[in-house]
Amino acid sequence: MASTETTVSDRPPALSPPTLSPPALSPPTLSEVLRSLAFYVVFYCGSVVLVSLNMLTLLLPPGALLVMVRVWCRWHRWCCRHLLGIRVVVEGRMPDHPVLVAMRHESFFEAIDLPNLLRNPMIFAKQELLSIPLWGRLGRRYGLIAVDRDAGARALRSMIRAMRANGAAAERPLVIFPEGTRVPHGEVWPLQAGFAGLYKMAGLPIVPIAVDSGPLYHRRWKRAGVIRYRIGTELPPGLPRATIETAVQEAINVLKA
Repeated sequence: MASTETTVSDRPPALSPPTLSPPALSPPTLSEVLRSLAFYVVFYCGSVVLVSLNMLTLLLPPGALLVMVRVWCRWHRWCCRHLLGIRVVVEGRMPDHPVLVAMRHESFFEAIDLPNLLRNPMIFAKQELLSIPLWGRLGRRYGLIAVDRDAGARALRSMIRAMRANGAAAERPLVIFPEGTRVPHGEVWPLQAGFAGLYKMAGLPIVPIAVDSGPLYHRRWKRAGVIRYRIGTELPPGLPRATIETAVQEAINVLKA
């Protein structure tokens, strides 16, 4: 499989002016429709094979699953690059110590692509995803941490216990989508109430990451272009709730224009 190209820039993030609504999207071209159909067929057929192989890793040491997940995520990136014409640019660099990553969520692109951006991330995911037979078992083995959004403080305590129970957690970045769901490009939604509590209980610095995948990927007929990640300035633990929420909100939305 050909390698996927990622451009990394050290340009410091800058805040963009607020926008009231995302720009209207024009109808897809014939080329975009054909590219998208090819992507769906090739990526999902390949995924059936790779996910089936992932099931076999349940009989092997945990490291085997980490390798297979990276293979699947690179397959997705390859299909995006060569079938959809989507390139990925990363601005900024991740620190080399344990952090809590707060990431903007616009489409399934970044959910699948995370292991390409971060080394074996542990991701806070909706409880419903981990209830899927077999897939949920694989997810827990990989390091997904269930989020029960209706359980309040009890859910926070459960998440922290699950994080600390994983012996590898100290060496793996923890990732949360603080808005709690996919947000349309150009819109700013409030952070979920549990985000500040998790930040306080985890006792880790936060690295906010913005992404602008929505206009290209969060649609039936996907479009060619550049998806950018912008890694923000690391924020220390222990900041007041209002301070950390404002800083994260601004940092994850810098690419919304």
